[in-house]
Amino acid sequence: MDLRLPGARWLRSRRPRRVIAAAAAVVVLAGAGTWTAVASDDAPAVRRADRVMAVGDGVRIDTSYFTAGPGGRRPAVLLGHGFGGSKEDVREQAEDLARDGYAVLTWSARGFGKSTGKIGLNDPQGEVADVSRLIDWLAERPEVRLDKDGDPRVGMAGASYGGAIALLGAGYDDRVDAIAPAITYFDLADALFPNGVFKKLWAGVFVNSGGGCEKFQPELCAMYERVAESGTPDAPARELLGERSPAAVADRIDVPTLLTQGQTDSLFPLGQADAAAKAIRANGAPVDVDWIAGGHDGGNLEDDRVRQRVRGWFDRYLKDDEGADTGPAFRVTRTGGVDSTDGRAVLNGASADTYPGLTSGGRPVPLTGDEQSFANPAGAGPPAISSLPGLGGSGGLAQLSSLGVGVSLDFPGQFARFESAPVADDLRITGSPTATVRVESTAEDAVLFAKVYDVGPDGRQQVLPSQLVTPVRVEDAGSGKDVTLTLPAVDHEVQKGHRLRLVLSSTDLGYASPAAPATYTVSLKSGLTVPTAPGVTTAAAPLPGWVVWLPVAGALAALALLLTGRRRTSAPAADPALADVPLQITGLGKRYARSSDRYAVRDLSFRVEKGQVLGLLGPNGAGKTTTLRMLMGLIKPDAGEIRVFGHAIRPGAPVLSRVGAFVEGAGFLPHLSGRENLELYWRATGRPAGDAHLDEALKIAGLGDALARAVRTYSQGMRQRLAIAQAMLGLPDLLILDEPTNGLDPPQIREMREVMIRYAAAGRTVIVSSHLLAEVEQSCTHLVVMDRGQLVQAGPVHEIVGSGDTLLVGTSTPVDEPVAEKVAALPGVASAVHTDEGLLVRLEADGTAPRLVAELVRLEVPVASVGPHRRLEDAFLTLIGGSA
Repeated sequence: MDLRLPGARWLRSRRPRRVIAAAAAVVVLAGAGTWTAVASDDAPAVRRADRVMAVGDGVRIDTSYFTAGPGGRRPAVLLGHGFGGSKEDVREQAEDLARDGYAVLTWSARGFGKSTGKIGLNDPQGEVADVSRLIDWLAERPEVRLDKDGDPRVGMAGASYGGAIALLGAGYDDRVDAIAPAITYFDLADALFPNGVFKKLWAGVFVNSGGGCEKFQPELCAMYERVAESGTPDAPARELLGERSPAAVADRIDVPTLLTQGQTDSLFPLGQADAAAKAIRANGAPVDVDWIAGGHDGGNLEDDRVRQRVRGWFDRYLKDDEGADTGPAFRVTRTGGVDSTDGRAVLNGASADTYPGLTSGGRPVPLTGDEQSFANPAGAGPPAISSLPGLGGSGGLAQLSSLGVGVSLDFPGQFARFESAPVADDLRITGSPTATVRVESTAEDAVLFAKVYDVGPDGRQQVLPSQLVTPVRVEDAGSGKDVTLTLPAVDHEVQKGHRLRLVLSSTDLGYASPAAPATYTVSLKSGLTVPTAPGVTTAAAPLPGWVVWLPVAGALAALALLLTGRRRTSAPAADPALADVPLQITGLGKRYARSSDRYAVRDLSFRVEKGQVLGLLGPNGAGKTTTLRMLMGLIKPDAGEIRVFGHAIRPGAPVLSRVGAFVEGAGFLPHLSGRENLELYWRATGRPAGDAHLDEALKIAGLGDALARAVRTYSQGMRQRLAIAQAMLGLPDLLILDEPTNGLDPPQIREMREVMIRYAAAGRTVIVSSHLLAEVEQSCTHLVVMDRGQLVQAGPVHEIVGSGDTLLVGTSTPVDEPVAEKVAALPGVASAVHTDEGLLVRLEADGTAPRLVAELVRLEVPVASVGPHRRLEDAFLTLIGGSA
């Protein structure tokens, strides 16, 4: 329940201030500071003051202070940076918040940027005490709003290292009023030593990005070297990291908290945010949770959206703006393919009114498989591969799993697997699956790595969602022990006909495994329990902006009916053999002029069946639009014929009532509601009102309650929805869409794709002309490729695309020809060519992407991404000879 009242602090029990004693020291300003102004054309200039603050023990903290607009007191925000960075990394966000009416203080944490001191991993006596000193300084600023003397109204935000300090700041200092930590940890010991297993690669990345072990406090350096050498975290190591974690002060964090966590994150997975949400909510504070697409392993961090949500959160809980949009209690970003314009994942959002946690809506999924024995090899090598920690960036490998590309690898003889039957319907996993197994080891302990694969119908293609595994140390396993596995939390859709595969591996590249050889024996005690979070629903994405300019050919056809009804000539008789065929084109031809020998379309023939989504492809000038205009009866062909459900097409042909088209320029009367516009249009066709099927068309298009509003109040997206509804009036059996995705953003493109697939699923047919080849590949079942007015190829998408044996390996640094030659010589590789992006690798019939990745890692190729080459684009360019 929201206990905050307008103009009042967040009401909570007023405990004594838990500020470290060292923080009570007076902050000393080193120098007068440097003032600068950041200009803006449409917002007030941001004033920036740079100062170095002495915080005792010879440590100096480099800070920047941002304000904008007129004078007067305002809430303050402390903005922390990520590990290995500095205050400059958050400058842009600080300036945005300053323009939004906040006083913003950024700083470089100890050991980073120009700040001095040893890195303490948010030591309560170090970095956390520094936060209290910064709040002391803010309390003295005339621009900062005070709740009482010495107590400024202040929020904290930051990502990763900066997110943890926000949580810790709220736990140690009562004066923090709201926080918005992102992709961070709640328990650092649990993050680096999950279930007693050392996360060795990420720990190494931490140390290296901090500048080496000598840059850390001596006790941290000694702890790292001890654990890295033994490969096993001990109790003192867990205690040392635990006391520097927000979990240590879980009962003290009782302020409104927005938790943003990454789905592609093997460093701080979703379970860290789940633990934080439970603890903070138990203290009575509001908590919202947002699972973004990216994380420390790469992917899209959704910076703009997250920043906007953080501003809304602070507007609500720092400015007391009751109308501020803080977003849903729970939101998760879902991936819907790839945008062909930039190769990025298309993102969509789903939300719920309450945070479901990681076990909501558990659904049993039985597994089969006998007891299995496998080896932990001497030296724990070669290791299985799940993620490649530290690569990061928008091309991170973890993102590929959401796009259906498997890059994981398990070595034969080093794992056990158990498999489900094919799922009967699409299954959305949202949370942490669980299973119970019995483990026996020839050594005292066993270290296993549990993961759940999504396995395609052919049994070969397998995807590890978000590239995540759960490590588990099973102690005293010599006589056998039952172990309940809590698998990584993910949001992943398993398609109908796919299987779930539980794999237990003895090794993993990112973790330390016992070096001594051993044999593990594993058997099933239960199947999987899969969380489905039934309360989480995907929002209807605002349908694209094409509605303004794509009207229904039905409108044009209706007009043609009215204009030509009195002068119809006899038409060819219907062909009964084609009565159920939506479209057959035979020998179609159209000259540019009757006296010309140049053809816009020449000798074109193809056929379209019910339920197909057919993509009409070709470069500019290929004759696509001319073909569609003839199909809609707008122009006459010079040769050949077009038959729709057996009837020959000509201007005003009655069968055109079964055709809807989306071509260009839909005009709506702005003062009428959406429904009134559609009703008026339908009346103009002269057809009975009962034939409009208005409600069905609107349901397919997903227009919703906006129908009752005047069109002049519509957003671009709502106008688009209205146009698609207009195209579908009468539920035409054949729907024609000419470039429906022009000018759309990725979410709108995805919605357009779903509308087409949904429409055809009811037994109707869709023809779409588009230049977005990747979108066509995802949307269409069949293709017709044209060039210079002629048919080049027609058939199912998979036949035209081919086997898809070419992979693009992106590299963080350019590779030279000798490296390409080494890769080309690998088993299973047919060829390798270095490109500006990295390597273009064509696999042989027995080659696989996982084995290629393993070999590339062995050759120390700086892999940054691995994905299928744009295979439809390759096929298309090959077919048209590069004339696009």
